[in-house]
Amino acid sequence: LGNMLSKKTKYAFHALTYLGKQNDRKPVLISEIARAGSIPKKFLESILLDLRKAGVLNSKMGKGGGYYLLKDASDVRLADVIRMFNGPIAMLPCASLNYYEPCDECTNEVACGLNRMMVEVRDETLKILENKSLQDIIEAEE
Repeated sequence: LGNMLSKKTKYAFHALTYLGKQNDRKPVLISEIARAGSIPKKFLESILLDLRKAGVLNSKMGKGGGYYLLKDASDVRLADVIRMFNGPIAMLPCASLNYYEPCDECTNEVACGLNRMMVEVRDETLKILENKSLQDIIEAEE
């Protein structure tokens, strides 16, 4: 279970997908996003703040306020969202590009067959996640 998407990551994708489907890009209230994605409101607030800090979303205060997509859906890479909320994409710390660390028990990483296999798994996974975007999720649902 260590390498499954966290609830936070899934909720981020549900919220982004909902916002990405709004053709007019008008701000959407948190309560509406929460209802649409079956996401607890308090949990959603922190997710939306993180996405705003990362420059994916923006928000507008006051009447007609809410959150809206700042980037094009095709520019929101799945790999970036997963790293933001879920951490490393690799299954082993020694195979990670962004979170690299040697395994505690390791004596020779260069000779480790498991490391080599997990680097291959990471590379193939990244090939998909770096080339797929929020737009692909939206299109898969249409």
